[in-house]
Amino acid sequence: GSIVYLGMMVGAFFWGGLADKVGRRQSLLICMSVNGFFAFLSSFVQGYGFFLFCRLFSGFGIGGALPTVFSYFSEVLAREKRGEHLSWLCMFWMIGGIYASAMAWAIIPHYGWSFSMGSAYQFHSWRVFVIVCALPCVSSVVALTFMPESPRFLLEVGKHDEAWMILKQIHDTNMRARGQPEKVFTVNRIKTPKQIDELIEIESDTGTWYRRCFVRIRTELYGIWLTFMRCFNYPVKDNTIKLTVVWFTLSFGYYGLSVWFPDVIKHLQSDEYASRVKHFHNEEVSHFVFNFTLENQIHSNGQYINDRFIMMKFKSVTFEDSLFKNCVFEDITSLNTYFRNCTFVNTTFYNTDLEQYKFVDSELINCTFFHIRTGCQISFDDDYSAYWIYFVNFLGTLAVLPGNIVSALLMDRIGRLTMLGGSMVLSGISCFFLWFGTSESMMIGMLCLYNGLTISAWNSLDVITVELYPTDRRSTGFGFLNALCKAAAVLGNLIFGSLVGITKAIPILLASTVLVCGGLVGLRLPDTRTQVLM
Repeated sequence: GSIVYLGMMVGAFFWGGLADKVGRRQSLLICMSVNGFFAFLSSFVQGYGFFLFCRLFSGFGIGGALPTVFSYFSEVLAREKRGEHLSWLCMFWMIGGIYASAMAWAIIPHYGWSFSMGSAYQFHSWRVFVIVCALPCVSSVVALTFMPESPRFLLEVGKHDEAWMILKQIHDTNMRARGQPEKVFTVNRIKTPKQIDELIEIESDTGTWYRRCFVRIRTELYGIWLTFMRCFNYPVKDNTIKLTVVWFTLSFGYYGLSVWFPDVIKHLQSDEYASRVKHFHNEEVSHFVFNFTLENQIHSNGQYINDRFIMMKFKSVTFEDSLFKNCVFEDITSLNTYFRNCTFVNTTFYNTDLEQYKFVDSELINCTFFHIRTGCQISFDDDYSAYWIYFVNFLGTLAVLPGNIVSALLMDRIGRLTMLGGSMVLSGISCFFLWFGTSESMMIGMLCLYNGLTISAWNSLDVITVELYPTDRRSTGFGFLNALCKAAAVLGNLIFGSLVGITKAIPILLASTVLVCGGLVGLRLPDTRTQVLM
């Protein structure tokens, strides 16, 4: 998870800057192609290191999608409906989350979808899930090939004729939809800067191909850096600083608690499960055949002589200070099962998954092992709690649907600042209800409430960010803030994840404080509701 965030962090900054240099459509096409290629590749690779490499570059590609697509879409929207339509665009982040959660729930638990080609190549159901998650990216690349470039960007770089043709196409389409096809598109005046890259023109005449390539890459990277530095110049410097605070606090609180919620629910499940454990002391069993499931048990100081353990499942079973003499373990599948300080004498293990690490401080005397199975042998049917991972994730994603609809309908009515500040403050206040979360169902309810409240803040923040930057640095500014968002997410994951099971007070107070402070800073941003894009 962290390696993907790292890739997204670098990708957001790079592709956002590139979109201000080569165009929104071109940047989107390249970054989505990079994501799709490495996402597909990661589904088939077998080595863990190469898998992480593919996920890193997949994250690098997808990191550019958010800053670029918001700039792209905002630049073809009318001012009156800009906030609403950008909010509908935000909803597709949630729809993608629902799609991913539903696919994970539907695909990953089905172990029957696996196949292997010898011991060298394994293809399990989670790999199918990775492919399915890459399909929307492929469809996006195909669709983008039929889309025009942003006319506002073309005007910014002095390509007036191309911009005029695209604007005329938009105008004619809209007029036909209104039943007024006879209206003619006219432009009275165009005043835009024309940017010429003189260094590239000189090098294209004099350098070799690899020299030109090197100079081109160096110049583009330097251009991205210069554009980024201009985000801290007047008149956008104050806005950049305030947006930095709001993006960081919202990301830190949101992603931190998003990790903390499922882990706390899992911790509550573990505590409840542990409270129902059965203890058995000083058992003496001989010449007995065990052929049934043992679950959530602790056996201490037992003696098992000439016993057979046949076709069994051990789930969360611990044997302590026990003796196994002349026993047979055959066709055994285990989960969270350990033998601590036990002694095995003349015992045979055949077709089991009892690997060496499950014998903790135990002594094995004249024992034989045949056909030891390695890896995880438990299916989802055996470990039903694994379903909760997908179920909780699906509910949490679905809970943002009402907030998305409300924010889209009210964005242009009550304003971006009211929605941003109000949503973040309410989210911070809602954190205090976590004190009362003592059961799984209550924590899931709190998760849904929290996600539903914060989504309005995310939507309004996306809209404000797009509207506060001029065209020549819009994607760069958005990309920088999105990269900062991913850094805050990783930091939140580390800090909140380390506090699971230790204390509730620190995560609640920390999340509440940063969200409320961020919301108050957000209220100090200028209102962009009636503002024409710069």
